[in-house]
Amino acid sequence: MTASKNISKREFIKASFFGGCGFCMAASGLNALAGSSFGNDSLSHLAENGALPQDTPWKWSTPALYFVDTPKGIKCKLCPQKCEIEPGKAGDCRTNVNYNGVLYSISYGNPCAVHIDPVEKKPLLHYLPGTKAYSIATAGCNLACLNCQNWEISQSSPKDTRNYDLMPEAVVAEARKAGCRSIAYTYSDPVAFYEYTLDTSTLARQEGIKNLLISAGYINPDPLRRLCKVIDAANIDLKSFSDEIYEMLNAGTLQPVLDTLKILKDEGVWLEITNLVVPTWTDDMDMIKRMCDWLVENELHMFPLHFSRFYPMHKLTYLPESPVATLEKARQIALNAGIKYSYIGNVPGTKAENTSCPHCKKLLLERKGYVILQNNMTQNRCSYCNETIDGVWE
Repeated sequence: MTASKNISKREFIKASFFGGCGFCMAASGLNALAGSSFGNDSLSHLAENGALPQDTPWKWSTPALYFVDTPKGIKCKLCPQKCEIEPGKAGDCRTNVNYNGVLYSISYGNPCAVHIDPVEKKPLLHYLPGTKAYSIATAGCNLACLNCQNWEISQSSPKDTRNYDLMPEAVVAEARKAGCRSIAYTYSDPVAFYEYTLDTSTLARQEGIKNLLISAGYINPDPLRRLCKVIDAANIDLKSFSDEIYEMLNAGTLQPVLDTLKILKDEGVWLEITNLVVPTWTDDMDMIKRMCDWLVENELHMFPLHFSRFYPMHKLTYLPESPVATLEKARQIALNAGIKYSYIGNVPGTKAENTSCPHCKKLLLERKGYVILQNNMTQNRCSYCNETIDGVWE
């Protein structure tokens, strides 16, 4: 895993990307990986002229940062799934592959989705409202949610999607060109493209561009704390407050996500939390109350809690939409429990997408969808009573 004596991997990538054909946004074919090898041998066998050898793995595969070799094969240490991966196989995320006894990420530099979004879409309502986020995602996810709205990419491998060749340097350059205040790692789950997120975030931080982690938060503490050094804000999908439901609905467990929430707070990352209310699965009001009580007990009450409406999706198309009355009841439970800011998402026209002062109750930010109609704040304070409103406003 040592770099070439003549040129480092990072230098090679940068030189090849900018010195060759330049920035390319043309999507690759659906079978871009057909016949290709996986992984990366650290480019230690580069020819003298800098060309890649014939057996070099596909595209910009990069060594994974968290794994250990065991008698049963490589064990990935990135997330709580603890995948033991045989040679030539991928982990549950479909992006980390055992190639010749080393774990590599095949998602690096290969986003399948690139968009410019309002930051409110993430959703982040208390972080630089009214600004744009350069949003990227690769295929893959370490969970398997039955209700996933982006299942076409989250449950796929990067080898099966149409991808852009977009290295970290180019992501930052394009974000700046588009006038985006932030880069969002989103749509699927950035845990599945961890190394790509980490490198891009590091470069963006150096250029004064903020980084947004939009994730289910299913990640181990050490890699999360490392990522927190360059992440500015996060929205974590707290899918339920039941281990049993996490296992059956999402193929995960609850405790690692609770640990993620506490670590983000400890590391000073601005946090917002989303709870998708799925009929018959996560619409139990007693469970929602336990969730809200836990957030308050762990001093997470100042972070906005979004109750999001479920629409029939993926493997739960037989279920109805979440009733608006159910969402309103959940929101009131949160406010009664001591959550300072609670919102309802995916319900066009609801007044529960507005921000009100928790002290004087006056309307501060009126929204219609992702558009701010009026702003009655002075910097980070209520213009009426001077109450400090939690968030990052400038």
